[in-house]
Amino acid sequence: MTMEHKLADVKAHFSEMVQKAMLGETIVVTKENRPVVRIIAIKPAKRKPGTGKGVWMAPDFDAPLEDFAEYM
Repeated sequence: MTMEHKLADVKAHFSEMVQKAMLGETIVVTKENRPVVRIIAIKPAKRKPGTGKGVWMAPDFDAPLEDFAEYM
């Protein structure tokens, strides 16, 4: 997926943009509404199976919430 961002936004959130690129996004930096730079990962981060071990989920995780009963 390609995302376009203004240069000022990239300056303010550079580490965030690098993280997005490492996850596979292509970041296009624009200056005066013209694309000038593309940020892509040299080697995208690979997600490894099993990295969620120890994550707990409540048994009623997908149960309807009482607050939304009137919408059901």
